[in-house]
Amino acid sequence: MKKKNVLNLIRYHTEHNDAAFRNEAYNIAKEFDHAGDSQLAAYIIALLSDANTLVPQSSNSDIKSEFLEKKIVVKASLPLPEVIADDIQGALNAIGRNIGIHKFLFHGPAGTGKTESVKQISSIMQRELYVVNFSSVIDSRLGQTAKNITKLFAEINSFTRPDQTIVLFDEIDALALDRIDSHDIREMGRATSTLLSQMDELSEQIILFATTNLFSKFDKAFIRRFDAVVDFGRYTKEDLIDVRTRIINYYAKQFSFIGKNIRLFKKILSKAEQLPYPGEMKNLIRSAIAFSKPNDENDYLRRIYIALIPNGANIIQDIRMLRDQGFTLREIEVLTGISRSTAAREMKGTRDE
Repeated sequence: MKKKNVLNLIRYHTEHNDAAFRNEAYNIAKEFDHAGDSQLAAYIIALLSDANTLVPQSSNSDIKSEFLEKKIVVKASLPLPEVIADDIQGALNAIGRNIGIHKFLFHGPAGTGKTESVKQISSIMQRELYVVNFSSVIDSRLGQTAKNITKLFAEINSFTRPDQTIVLFDEIDALALDRIDSHDIREMGRATSTLLSQMDELSEQIILFATTNLFSKFDKAFIRRFDAVVDFGRYTKEDLIDVRTRIINYYAKQFSFIGKNIRLFKKILSKAEQLPYPGEMKNLIRSAIAFSKPNDENDYLRRIYIALIPNGANIIQDIRMLRDQGFTLREIEVLTGISRSTAAREMKGTRDE
């Protein structure tokens, strides 16, 4: 511990700046831990934890910000492939160990579960989730965006209870990319430079997540600001089918009026030329269920078929084409509403011609 740390503690105490005092004490504990005195470090952290419960403090809910929006987290998530789920568990482990791993970048195509995973982490850790409102941060006036970024991070660093908070920069490319088609390239350059410097100064008690679909366009200097990077684009076709099956099972439990025909659902997926990622598929399934005909438990499957199969609206009216796709008489009955006996007669008549 240096003289500077002691002076900072005294100054923050006299200024009644609880957030800064706690952050300085946390940094002191970290220094002791790095120096090998883990017992003293643990003692300081314990004192800080006790202070949370014994001293009345304002909560993060009291924060009034033009740049941050508090999100209510609903306990629902997209199922993920094992390889990505393992990385998410690793992030949870790193956060729980308090060793300074606190900035995470999730990248991958839209609908792969990046934002939903952050919400799930927030729910698991019982932390409040604040999402950056980029429309308030980005300003057309010269130099104002950079100033807003500085104000934004000042607000984040002043959280009274950083241990109960997660901050999400959803689609951070809105701030981090150099806009070569911008009217003022230098202005965006200033904003990006400010973002990098502010990330360097971010308190280690703040857990920050960022998401992007444009990872390949990021500068390496920006990527290095993150402690961990997770690629959400690692879905195999088997993963996509498995995840979608878990989604349909979830909805089948929620809505008793739909038929649970997992075998047919998987066969429809196998006929699709390209499977959408889970986020889009979840919306597709939900819409198919919502718009399905009353008293027809299989109508949602027809809608899913039409949405996924090229020219599906026409094919589903042609029994022979469905047969050629490998569907059984029972499955054709479900998809078309035509009885098996009628379908069998039509196909027999076709063979006899």
